[in-house]
Amino acid sequence: MELFVATVASPVGTWGVEGTAKVITHIYLPNEAVRVSRGTAPKAVATAQHQLAEYFAGKRKQFHVTLDDIPATPFQREVWEALGDIPFGEVRTYADVAFAIGRPRAMRAIGNANRVNPWPVLVPCHRVVARHGIGGYGGGTDVKRFLLQLEGVAYD
Repeated sequence: MELFVATVASPVGTWGVEGTAKVITHIYLPNEAVRVSRGTAPKAVATAQHQLAEYFAGKRKQFHVTLDDIPATPFQREVWEALGDIPFGEVRTYADVAFAIGRPRAMRAIGNANRVNPWPVLVPCHRVVARHGIGGYGGGTDVKRFLLQLEGVAYD
């Protein structure tokens, strides 16, 4: 499977979209090094690239792309599915997500599953916050704040 990487500009930096004609394999955060492919992006990559650009412009609230079936633990899959259930413009705490998947003591594990989420923004791990603060984010807290503010959620 040959992977293609395209970029998407945002006010907090350039994101990378990696995938094939059929699936998205990875979204690279602005602080991650990415090799950009030459040529025309295949359909799935071009679609995700366009939808992310609309999101960053404040014109999109949901994504309609096919994500790759990557190797992951059943727990990680449960967490990522729960993240997809968090509506645009809302946040949940790590504890909320733990309760949602029936594992009320797994707050730290929720954070670890978020950390390895291969599709940031598409699978909205930025919508998960700590009980008393913003919590962490692979792209840094400034990027997380930007994403939340873009969705109308103010966090100090």
